[in-house]
Amino acid sequence: MATRRNARISSRKQPQQARSNELVAAVLEAAAQVLAKEGAQRFTTARVAEKAGVSVGSLYQYFPNKAAILFRLQSDEWQQTTDLLRRILEDAGKPPLERLRRLVHAFVRSECEEAAMRVALNDAAPLYRDAPEARAARASGERTVLTFMREALPNATDATRALAADLVTTTLSAVGKDFSESPRSAAEIATYADAMADMFCAYLRSLQKAAQTSP
Repeated sequence: MATRRNARISSRKQPQQARSNELVAAVLEAAAQVLAKEGAQRFTTARVAEKAGVSVGSLYQYFPNKAAILFRLQSDEWQQTTDLLRRILEDAGKPPLERLRRLVHAFVRSECEEAAMRVALNDAAPLYRDAPEARAARASGERTVLTFMREALPNATDATRALAADLVTTTLSAVGKDFSESPRSAAEIATYADAMADMFCAYLRSLQKAAQTSP
């Protein structure tokens, strides 16, 4: 079952020439626009091909169906989120809690800027949520956050760090999604992100203090 599902959502072939790369890029850009405007339910390969200015046959050379296009968009989003986590949390030139604050601001801002497409991708998630790429993206993000927690909470136990990592990532994802579902101004985003960062930083300080004072 899993093998058949992966076959349906995988690309037919990888572009090898500049012209092919341009076609795939045009298809993905058009797909993001169609998805954000019309949602997952009305998303079709015909709409994407028309928006991209290519034939459906050309589109099918690289994407066998709409699930494959959606999966590619989601895979790119996973990669962007993972890169964001790693770039900010691994910046050893800044104190851990400053990094966490920067991450919260960057994540909430990104959620709001790309809300329409992310909501639509979430609607399409049943097509690929159990794919190996989805599990790998989650695992990569979890490793990055756990590594950060070892630095932010040097005296805490592994269980405490794991709990902190899960709480921060789960809350950030759920609250960021909920917050971004309504239009927000730049000032609202900054204020909300500050409040969430304050909450996370206070939580980590309390964990570190408890770890330092425990026998």
